[in-house]
Amino acid sequence: MRFGRAASASTAGLAGFVAGAVLTLSLQGTGLPRHGRPGQVPVAVPATTPEAPGTFLAWTPGGLPAGFRQRVADLPGMQRAVVVASDNTWMTRSTTPQGEVVDDPQDGYRIPLEVAAVNPREYAAFLPPADRGVIVALADGQGILGESSARLRHLGPGAVLQFGSVRVKVAAVLPDELVGANELMVSRPLGREIGVAHDRYALLQPSGHATDVSLTKQIKTILPSGVPVRVRAPGETPYFRQGDAVLPPVQIKLLFGEFAAKPDPSRPGYLLIDPTWERSHIATEWVPILGRITCNVALFPQVRGVMRELIAEGLANTIHGYSGCYARRYSNRDPSQAISHHTWGIALDLNVPENPYGATPHEDPRLVAAFEKWGFIWGGTFLTPDGMHFEYRRPPAEG
Repeated sequence: MRFGRAASASTAGLAGFVAGAVLTLSLQGTGLPRHGRPGQVPVAVPATTPEAPGTFLAWTPGGLPAGFRQRVADLPGMQRAVVVASDNTWMTRSTTPQGEVVDDPQDGYRIPLEVAAVNPREYAAFLPPADRGVIVALADGQGILGESSARLRHLGPGAVLQFGSVRVKVAAVLPDELVGANELMVSRPLGREIGVAHDRYALLQPSGHATDVSLTKQIKTILPSGVPVRVRAPGETPYFRQGDAVLPPVQIKLLFGEFAAKPDPSRPGYLLIDPTWERSHIATEWVPILGRITCNVALFPQVRGVMRELIAEGLANTIHGYSGCYARRYSNRDPSQAISHHTWGIALDLNVPENPYGATPHEDPRLVAAFEKWGFIWGGTFLTPDGMHFEYRRPPAEG
């Protein structure tokens, strides 16, 4: 049972985990791929293209509006479109093809899994020809694991993932870029059974010489007034998915650990996290400028690094307030949205009064540059600005 034995394995390996994090400071400039965790084997950057040639990505914050699939398909020059639903679901158990239990959280805890649901026939057209046949299995009530999810789970074809009373047999494993870096992909009907209810992004194949700019203008004509849209051109981002600026949950799990959780009955929008995971992955330590903060143990070396650089450059006064790092909740405290990356303890909120969510950000550019050098992405660049937010994205840049 992975959440029985993995807890002890995680604790036993904590010294190496932290030592590996410390090693980050000596690995600047070694050319680690951007999805690496300090001092440990990094997650592979996609080696193949994430879509068929000429495919664009489109997504809107919080999910696509109702009817988007038909309206975008009706745009002049649109050859093909598929909408992907994706939600956090709750896995209660997993077994190998031989029936050996791998994941079995106890005491009401469950494992959050990001699951995508698609129309298999429509989605197959966006895959390389050699992989299209695999999608047929989705119509039979089976699922496809992304490669990172398979590595995280130590599972492959024939394994069974259970979501309450619903069992999903794994038919195949595909590269992350072919499943939008989701952990599991299923058909639309099966997705509804396990709680996948929100359309998140669309893959589009326009005719002619479309660009991200021209396609953005077209899509804005079919969206409600004031709804922003992000359109990505082929090759612009490693994974075609919603919120593509930050790491997908499966990558975060590989880098910073996977927890079991359950809703906090006393606080809607918040979660209770498996205390064993919290003890092994979350700590409260002192860092310059900020004082005592509670974050993922692997994040501290980079936080200390950026704080020391700010002090050395005479920029400590660019931080006027610190409002937290580890917070066990959904994004915007909304259970219909993804689990906040604060729940892994990998993001800091700074200077909140001047940088409220959704408003024009007012962080000092020198502060932003220092954080970006040390491997953080700034929320001020998000489609919906979040100027207070600095989140782990990669190992530090060279020198």
